[in-house]
Amino acid sequence: MEKQHYSIAIDGPGGAGKSTIARRAAAELGFVYVDTGAIYRAVACAALFHGIDPSDEDAVSALLPSLQLELRWTEDGVQHVWLNGADISSELRTPAVSTAASRVSALPVVRQFLLEQQRVVARTHDVIMDGRDIGTVVLPDADVKIFLSASPEVRARRRWLELQEKGAPDTYEAVLADLVARDERDSNRAIAPLRPADDAVLLDTSGMTLQESIDAILKLIRKKVTV
Repeated sequence: MEKQHYSIAIDGPGGAGKSTIARRAAAELGFVYVDTGAIYRAVACAALFHGIDPSDEDAVSALLPSLQLELRWTEDGVQHVWLNGADISSELRTPAVSTAASRVSALPVVRQFLLEQQRVVARTHDVIMDGRDIGTVVLPDADVKIFLSASPEVRARRRWLELQEKGAPDTYEAVLADLVARDERDSNRAIAPLRPADDAVLLDTSGMTLQESIDAILKLIRKKVTV
């Protein structure tokens, strides 16, 4: 039987450039780009909006049935996240939401709530999906698995510059501290910890430009996928 859809899994820590690189690669290949981290951030936003501790599993669990999450894509492939009828994409990248997302993503009830939603997209589209457990949990049979990383200092500077463009007051030192703390939480959580899949290709982009990183990803994908 002819394969219906291709799936590419790109995992890695925060600030590694996963979203930008995966989105550009997906556009080049004609695939749908899925930023799974944004879905967890949407749950985190909802928890913060309702004054819920993102580590409180009972409270977050009670909130989940009221959440209507939807992914939409613009004509140029940019993903937007809609929560209960509102586009909240511009609210997802603040340090507060990043910290809250790291906490809610450690809750089994949240991961189970979002798991099938992610898999449905992969069953119905050719996808490049990025996150922290795509190759290990969400899409264990992905055609290509890549673990994208960079040094904490490089990743923090990238995130800080992104925040500066949005007018955020955060210092580089604060962004680095938040990033290192999130790395620690994500790597040591009991459920779906951040780690490369056994069959993932490791790619460190510390010394690469954005275009070099995109080209490297595309080269890895094209070795296994014909599009």
